[in-house]
Amino acid sequence: MTYSLISLPFLLVAAAATLATARRPGFRRRMAASGIAAVVLLALTAVFDNLMIAAGLYSYPDEQVSGLRIGLAPIEDFAYPLAAAFLVPAVYTLTRRPGRPA
Repeated sequence: MTYSLISLPFLLVAAAATLATARRPGFRRRMAASGIAAVVLLALTAVFDNLMIAAGLYSYPDEQVSGLRIGLAPIEDFAYPLAAAFLVPAVYTLTRRPGRPA
């Protein structure tokens, strides 16, 4: 389960950054947009990771993944697009100066 352990810090940082923006204006709108972005990124990851694995561009050792797969792609592959969909808007929100329009 090495890939799960590698993915965990990224998910935790994304969750912490997202929660840090909960009291900022537009939180619900950002969460809705992040949710839509996450669905799109996860769908693209499912399609293209499966194609690349099927083409033999890369593979995952069975002993280093959880065993859960979507097609050929291990579930751990989906952590990074999920984290990115929420982390990028959170970092933008946290680094934007107060009072400046988005």
